[in-house]
Amino acid sequence: MSDFVFYLVPALFVLIAIALHIRSNKKAHKRHAEVLKEAVESGLTEPPSLHPVVDATICIGSGACVRACPESALGVISGKGLLVNPSHCIGHGACAPACPVGAIKLVFGTAKRGMEIPHVTPEFETNVPGIFIAGELGGMGLIRNAVRQGTQAIGTISSRPRGKADLDVVIVGAGPAGISASLAAKQSNLHSVTIEQEDSLGGTTYHYPRNKLVMTSPMNLPLIGEIKVREISKESLMEIWLGVLKKTSLDIHFSERMEDISQEDGLFVVKTNKGSYRTANVLLSIGRRGTPRKLGAKGEEHPKVVYRLIEAEQYRNLHVLVVGGGDSALEAALDISDQPGTIVTISYRSNAFSRVKPKNRDRLDQAIAKHRVQVELETTVKEITPELAILKKGDELIELPNQAIIVCAGGELPTPMLKKIGVQVNAHYGT
Repeated sequence: MSDFVFYLVPALFVLIAIALHIRSNKKAHKRHAEVLKEAVESGLTEPPSLHPVVDATICIGSGACVRACPESALGVISGKGLLVNPSHCIGHGACAPACPVGAIKLVFGTAKRGMEIPHVTPEFETNVPGIFIAGELGGMGLIRNAVRQGTQAIGTISSRPRGKADLDVVIVGAGPAGISASLAAKQSNLHSVTIEQEDSLGGTTYHYPRNKLVMTSPMNLPLIGEIKVREISKESLMEIWLGVLKKTSLDIHFSERMEDISQEDGLFVVKTNKGSYRTANVLLSIGRRGTPRKLGAKGEEHPKVVYRLIEAEQYRNLHVLVVGGGDSALEAALDISDQPGTIVTISYRSNAFSRVKPKNRDRLDQAIAKHRVQVELETTVKEITPELAILKKGDELIELPNQAIIVCAGGELPTPMLKKIGVQVNAHYGT
């Protein structure tokens, strides 16, 4: 009898553990199915960058990929891994090496929506000699990779004979790839200029929400050495970049936007909103956010017009217009509407918010019911004055008192410009 009890008790513990594990998995699977349903209903089924595809014939449903993804983009449904929240995937690829059976392949684009990726050599030079691309524009989202690519591209440039151009290289963008490239150029004593269309360092990470965790790996920066980070908040990463800038005295031209690249007498001419540069080489490290899409409205150059929301608190007691119909526009408007004394209007050119998350649509309905947000559908911005925002709806003009405008209309990649100067751009459909 004692032997029976001796074996029975451990067996009971094992059975209880198995039952709890099964119960936990069922809850997780149900939650992941709800996330996928919400994404489908919102029309948010196309990942924006490099993303995983799970081979269901190999996947064992371990959930290792889910645990490795800080963006909560993956889930397990019916025992198989799946991209349940595609729009949240930012392409760092941490899920693939985490899979114990190698069931995950990282691809660009989908069968429905192709993704255009510039063709580059192993040295990150395009088919046009002297034009280099590093970082997210080339399709890779991991910070460590961007840092390595920026450094390697400058290494190639510095190994070549100096030409007669004013500059050896113009670096466009001050994200991770642009920062590392700028450091490498300084270390190699190259004549270089770095331009950044924003007013701060950081590239895509600068636009992340506060306290967002950023996945990276230890990285080596020229003039700095190894920086040992793995999972870090946006704010801490920004502090690292600012520390690098202060320590090395990098000369970065902020708020200077590239507008065109042309070729003259064997050199490149990089035109910006503030001037132009003649250079032997160009390194594009601008990410995939692109240049903010403009409204094309009279008065858009007014300083009250911005293209991102950083701090909602700065809009207290103001009349604010948010332009756009995606999740970023709705979330910006809702965050601002929480501020005391703020009057918020959303202008959207379509007749409905069709591609937004249900929870944002529900929040918007509640804000409208409480008169915290006003919505003007089927409108475009016609003119901006210091005191007004003038909307056009059919033949009608709507004048709104206004002190701030936030445009959430997406970005424009430089693909047409790249093609104009002969850079090969390939469309990938799930490859």
